[in-house]
Amino acid sequence: MKTVAFSILTLVGFTFLFSCKNDAKNNEGNQTVVTDSIPTETAPDAMYVTAVSGLTLREFPNLQSAKLAVMPLGTKVKLVNSEGKTTMNVGGIDGAMDEIEYNNKKGFAFNGFMSKFSPPGEDASAKNYSEELKKDFPKMNYSEATGGTASKPTKTETLILPTDKWHEAFFTAQQLFNIPKEFAFPNPKGSNSETQQNGNKKKTDLVSELQILRNENELQKIVYNYKTTGFGYNVTITKEANGMKLEKVEVAD
Repeated sequence: MKTVAFSILTLVGFTFLFSCKNDAKNNEGNQTVVTDSIPTETAPDAMYVTAVSGLTLREFPNLQSAKLAVMPLGTKVKLVNSEGKTTMNVGGIDGAMDEIEYNNKKGFAFNGFMSKFSPPGEDASAKNYSEELKKDFPKMNYSEATGGTASKPTKTETLILPTDKWHEAFFTAQQLFNIPKEFAFPNPKGSNSETQQNGNKKKTDLVSELQILRNENELQKIVYNYKTTGFGYNVTITKEANGMKLEKVEVAD
């Protein structure tokens, strides 16, 4: 009888010990190891076409290969593979041919005419656009102010786009602040001071011109000036420490 009782106690003890070991093992497997990590910026999985006249999708990564499609301004495409380095210059914009997918077609397109920022869209306000982008890009900043005099009031809108690329800032300002599409992105190479006139301005437009300031073939400032009877505005693009600054100042006469 004592032998049977001892055997039962031994079996119970073994079962309890085995169960504890399994619980410990399971708990160990469920533990999460916390380590210090430095967040790094990853390549976006989607890009947007910024070319006013559309962007060509090509069969191979060169500008001479067959055209597969033309992607309109604002088109969202899937980024399959980024070149990661500059291999060409188109219209003063450094870039490369990235592999993308558009309408279930894979091909290549010049990334100088694509951006991680979604385009403003037609008739978008700078404030609303900034609020939308801020959801994905917290460093986006917008402010507005009024001033001037009672007879000549002014309104200033300032937007900081978190990028160091002049062409991204120009294309955004062009859509957001009504810079005529007749003006192409200014080539960084050229004279230190240049003024381009809008050859297609309306009869009621007194001034419609683009001023470009350079220093040793590097852009320093881009200014669009517009004036009609009783109203005018200018749009200034400059590079700041925290991004590209886009500023529009409206003046009512």
